[in-house]
Amino acid sequence: MTQQEFAVLASTIPLQPGIYKYYDGNNELLYVGKAKSLRKRVSSYFSKTYTNYKTHELVQRIRKIEFTIVNSEQDAFLLENSLIKKFQPLFNINLKDDKSYPYIVIKNEPFPRVFFTRRKINDGSQYLGPYTSVGKVRELLDFIKQNVQLRTCKLNLTAANIEKKKFKVCLEFHLGNCKGPCEALQSLQDYDEGLQQLKNILKGNLSPVIQQFKTDMQEKVMQLQFEKAGLIKKKLEHLQQYKASSTVVNERTGTVDVFSIFEEGDTAYVNYLAVSNGSIVQTKTITLKKKLDENAEEVLSFAIAQLRETFNSEAKEIIVPFTINYPQLDIICTVPRGGDKKKLLDLSEKNVNYFKEELRKKKMLLLEDKTAFEVTNVLIQLQKDLHLKELPINIECFDNSNFQGSYPVSAMVSFKNGQPDKNEYRRFNVKTVVGINDFATMAEVVYRRYKRLKEEQKTLPQLIIIDGGKGQLSAAMESIKKLDLTGKVTLVGLAKNEEELFFSGDTESLKLPWDSESLQLIRRIRDEVHRFGITFHRNQRSKGSFKNELEKVEGIGKATIDSLLKKYKSVKNIKEKTVEELTEVIGRSKAKIITDFFNPSATPSG
Repeated sequence: MTQQEFAVLASTIPLQPGIYKYYDGNNELLYVGKAKSLRKRVSSYFSKTYTNYKTHELVQRIRKIEFTIVNSEQDAFLLENSLIKKFQPLFNINLKDDKSYPYIVIKNEPFPRVFFTRRKINDGSQYLGPYTSVGKVRELLDFIKQNVQLRTCKLNLTAANIEKKKFKVCLEFHLGNCKGPCEALQSLQDYDEGLQQLKNILKGNLSPVIQQFKTDMQEKVMQLQFEKAGLIKKKLEHLQQYKASSTVVNERTGTVDVFSIFEEGDTAYVNYLAVSNGSIVQTKTITLKKKLDENAEEVLSFAIAQLRETFNSEAKEIIVPFTINYPQLDIICTVPRGGDKKKLLDLSEKNVNYFKEELRKKKMLLLEDKTAFEVTNVLIQLQKDLHLKELPINIECFDNSNFQGSYPVSAMVSFKNGQPDKNEYRRFNVKTVVGINDFATMAEVVYRRYKRLKEEQKTLPQLIIIDGGKGQLSAAMESIKKLDLTGKVTLVGLAKNEEELFFSGDTESLKLPWDSESLQLIRRIRDEVHRFGITFHRNQRSKGSFKNELEKVEGIGKATIDSLLKKYKSVKNIKEKTVEELTEVIGRSKAKIITDFFNPSATPSG
């Protein structure tokens, strides 16, 4: 849609709050946004030049705009989040969380059973949760079973069936885990009290449960039922221990939601802690992909709305690291500076940083943990991303290494089917290159590697990665041309800092998504060649395997040699320096020794 086309439409856009939807020529939903004033917000997209290419690309694709007017900014915020979650438009923040969460269900039936489920169906049952961990749910159910006597059988305990005495108590009754409602040994009212205790435990509200147990224990003592009183006492101690271990701040903190955020490029990580009566009852960290350079406040507000809806939060206060314009009027936003709430925020930030670091480690893509089918899918994706003729079953990667501008070596690693093939790893001591010349070094080792494979008639790799960018890629390609292997292998250069990929002859680089499995595999291979090369270099230095002409000069020690190579990079450059130039680095007497050694004819006789 051009600015001229929009100008015709502009006067028809309402001034009220609401949400707007952008569609492309194929009627695909591109973006959903909210606004206090729809006309002002939508007009802003067409009235300025965007430096951000993503926003520019969005505007170029818009062919149709739809609006929904609402009563308030709060309603617009809630509707926007609902639509984004439902449709995941191309240019909206992408919430990377497609998991199905477990629930604890209180079944809609007489004397309701309580059990774990992933299926939430509309059958009138009560679903508690969802929970972020299956292990946590099972732990809670085990804890509840030990402290609250509820049935686990599947009997149809209607009043008529119980009255007809259709059932007999089972082992659970004799073990003390059930009060026997099947034989009318427990009333529905008493059973409902147990369900209420269960709900309080799940909410972290243990005080009323503990108080009830104390009352029950005193009643048993008054009735001289000391054995039963002793059993209740054990449960009471169990509950108090559980409460002590789960409480992280003062109970007076109440019920609050805590959020923290960490941004890294186009990706944001948001941690959520649900706190009830001083105990953390839920914790979750999510990954969000930014699409239009959204700022931290926008991302955090979006994440808060999504997480609170997902986990059915009823907290009226949210704790955040900075002020945000959260439009729900009944919610208090707190930016704590100290006290228990600041401790909770610090804990959330610790969790989000831990999650980010663990994710980074996983991004190393240790394919050993994947099935053969999953590995093949990664290689198929890499083939598509790099437009390779063949599936890259065999990938080799080269890297140069030197120490303070001296002692050049190269290393090569081989990956077969996405996994390291250490039998094919190769180390190269540079033979033909004088001094430090990364391009010439790369040309030499690539030539040596594939000359040998060609002579031995061995299979060539489908993909060769040159770690070092355009210059080293060009040098490697010259060797491939000399060996008449052009078109038989694919070479790609990997820029060291930006993780950009270059093909020979291309002016533009290829940037794969940072979290794509293709780039993760390339990173893994690159990091492995770095590790292998550095280890080789370190071993060579420790063995004293590197020799150069300076070591032949009598009266010149290792420290002097290192100083010269650090300054001038190569023996060739040192040879070309005058006594005066060398004097500035190592002093006149040593400078004269070196110049006399390399230029004996220039030394005056007599």
